[in-house]
Amino acid sequence: MVTYTSIQLLPATRERLAHLKKGNRATYDDIINKLLRLVPKGDDEGTYTDEFRVGLLNARIELKEGKKISLREAKSSLGL
Repeated sequence: MVTYTSIQLLPATRERLAHLKKGNRATYDDIINKLLRLVPKGDDEGTYTDEFRVGLLNARIELKEGKKISLREAKSSLGL
């Protein structure tokens, strides 16, 4: 049995998802799961914690947006 739930999205977020969905029969669930697969679950050394995966995602977003942090800040945020 499949249980559905509702989530709250800003209209602008829903519109962005709708553009990803446009032209195919994908559901919002399909689109969100595809986006989640872009965040790796681990590597050769093992599975990443959810906290690390969120940090990795945030770092990728910051790089894409051209934001930079110092090596000291990067080490501190990784607990090194």
